[in-house]
Amino acid sequence: MGSTAISTQQAFCSLQKFTPLSYASSCRSLRSRRKWAVPARCCSPATDVATAAKENRRELLKNGDDKLEICRVLNGMWQTSGGWGRIDRNDAVEAMLNYADDGLSTFDMADHYGPAEDLYGIFINRVRRERPPELLETVRGLTKWVPPPVKMTRSFVSESIDVSRRRMDVAALDMLQFHWWDYSNPGYLDALKHLTDLKGEGKIKTIALTNFDTERLRIILENGIPVVSNQVQHSIVDMRPQQKMAELCQLTGVKLITYGTVMGGLLSEKFLDTNLTIPFAGPALNTPSLQKYKRMVDAWGGWSLFQELLRTLKTVANKHGVSIPTVAVRFILDQPAVAGSMIGVRLGLSQHIKDANAVFSLVLDVEDISNILQVTNKGRDLQKVIGDCGDEYRRA
Repeated sequence: MGSTAISTQQAFCSLQKFTPLSYASSCRSLRSRRKWAVPARCCSPATDVATAAKENRRELLKNGDDKLEICRVLNGMWQTSGGWGRIDRNDAVEAMLNYADDGLSTFDMADHYGPAEDLYGIFINRVRRERPPELLETVRGLTKWVPPPVKMTRSFVSESIDVSRRRMDVAALDMLQFHWWDYSNPGYLDALKHLTDLKGEGKIKTIALTNFDTERLRIILENGIPVVSNQVQHSIVDMRPQQKMAELCQLTGVKLITYGTVMGGLLSEKFLDTNLTIPFAGPALNTPSLQKYKRMVDAWGGWSLFQELLRTLKTVANKHGVSIPTVAVRFILDQPAVAGSMIGVRLGLSQHIKDANAVFSLVLDVEDISNILQVTNKGRDLQKVIGDCGDEYRRA
């Protein structure tokens, strides 16, 4: 392992007072996560950055014989569900092709994200017809199933999954991420057992979760459900997954896929040096994601502390010649158990391909990590304020 990787490992181990994991657990994790070693091959800088970026681009999720390789920066398609601007179907599919052509070939969606699954079906057919087989082999479509609290019969689960398969025009879903609203209803175990059977029939390649807490993840694994990942909210502001959840994931091999990593765009230059207390003085919080994550900022420490964080991130970004969102994503990708982080895409309206691809070659050093953690340590512990992962969706 080269000097950069060693210094980064030492930084995280020496800064444990800023992180929830124990010294031993965190250091074990860093030793086991080979990606730390990738950027340290410094004998030929230009070649090395390209090699590091290529090797750091994809991650294998697995549980037993179930495997799925994804791009570590995922294209989140919540923004197709309304509230972010009108989506033109043709423009959206062209944008998806652009992302895939530039190596950003994993798309995350849900059954309730408006036309997201339908757009993926059109997109994947374009890939089949117009792109080489090598690109098709790297494209991944991850969807979610968020059922109502009804009895989870085999026929109901199977019919629901068939809807997504038809919309996405695939014989087997690459990944089905399951969400459940009410833990007092144990039907989630029935649903997951039926999903496991459907996986055995070849209708699903991998089973995963979204917004499950640590206790329920443990129960699910104890029931023999082959979960490969749990999708949770995780950002520099919201470090809850690095408490109980990451420790269980490290023990079991389950990975984390994170969303809210750039906080709907709040973690960007656009909101640097702005004062939202003055009406119309700053950028409008005019999307569901901006409004959601502004509430998270308020719970964490308020706008003044958030501005201090943005200024610190801007200093780090300038040092490396990247943007604030790139730093924000890289920081979370380097956390234990994190396999991939999501950036929401406004297909056909704006794009972030350059910033997203810059994540793969960015290496945060000891000084960067220390400066960021000195600010975040001033914020409230959101585990105490909100609860464990996903608890924000289950409180009255």
